[in-house]
Amino acid sequence: MIRCLDILFSLLGLALGWPLLLLIYLLGVLDTGSPLFRQIRVGRHQRAFVLVKFRTMAVDTESVASHLASSAAITPIGRFLRRSKLDELPQLWNVLKGDMSLVGPRPNLFNQHELIAERESRGVYDVRPGITGLAQINHIDMSTPRLLAETDAKMIRSLDLAAYFRLLLQTVLGGGRGDRVAS
Repeated sequence: MIRCLDILFSLLGLALGWPLLLLIYLLGVLDTGSPLFRQIRVGRHQRAFVLVKFRTMAVDTESVASHLASSAAITPIGRFLRRSKLDELPQLWNVLKGDMSLVGPRPNLFNQHELIAERESRGVYDVRPGITGLAQINHIDMSTPRLLAETDAKMIRSLDLAAYFRLLLQTVLGGGRGDRVAS
């Protein structure tokens, strides 16, 4: 049922949101010349997939977890996109393709070995990663691998339709602040 809702909502989001997506894309062209950011992430069953977001950092920024990146690399438009979470909109494509769900553990990088071990031991990779989840609503990011993995596992155990809608609603209403960035 959740997969059907993911497909429906991502299709609706892409179909109704295309003017906003186009505007952000064009602003990104002016901002960095390369508005889309693609990165290999760890998906369900630890399979690699290409996550797509709107670029919020300079093009030459090192590909590391957000909490390890320098805040100086964030562009002025990128700052707005991050605060508003609009940088996440292209991930609706990842949801539609089946790489992700709207609700699930945020996908990590393959070089985050401690987080991978923590998540693997708790069965977090048995589900699709998500755009939002319990950890994001509670301001828990990838800088605390054990706490993140524990929170992800707790969410997975209790994820039903009511929790799915509650987490989506909390995200839309501004819950969570995204991954912090180094100063």
